[in-house]
Amino acid sequence: MNNLRLFLLALWLGAAVLFSAVVAPTSFRVLRGFNLPNAGEIAGTIVSHTLSVVNLSGFILSLILIGTAFVLKRNYSRGRLTVQLVLLAMMAVATAAGEWIIAARMRALRAAMIVPIDQVSLSDPKRVAFAALHGYSVAALGVAIIAALLLCVVIRNRSRTLHEWERSGGGNYRTR
Repeated sequence: MNNLRLFLLALWLGAAVLFSAVVAPTSFRVLRGFNLPNAGEIAGTIVSHTLSVVNLSGFILSLILIGTAFVLKRNYSRGRLTVQLVLLAMMAVATAAGEWIIAARMRALRAAMIVPIDQVSLSDPKRVAFAALHGYSVAALGVAIIAALLLCVVIRNRSRTLHEWERSGGGNYRTR
């Protein structure tokens, strides 16, 4: 079960990193390269929809992994279980806040701007607020990615240690 948990977590982590490092910046760079009048608006819409998938899947996955951690709790020391639950809670809160608080406010601001964001002055209060929210969005996803990465390490080290224990003939694993 830990291998499945690790696999699902690694899939989400890969998607989140791909989104952050490739999809988001490339969308803006490529569309602006065509000198479209609303390139930022188009790229922002693509990125916004893709980020929703990343946030929602991260939130759902974190809830599933919290549930499986409780199912598997007899296999973990109290400390390892606590670390997993804290990291999963961080991932859940960061992705939920990213989707239902930050992104929701960004969508509302874009709608309130009436004209495409590319045509709004950088000093406009709505554009300034949008830029601040963008920073929070990046930070929230960064927190979720770091939590997921640390969780991969915790789960992987737990699996490796358990396999070493099984090969050595057993014993009371929980006391190690």
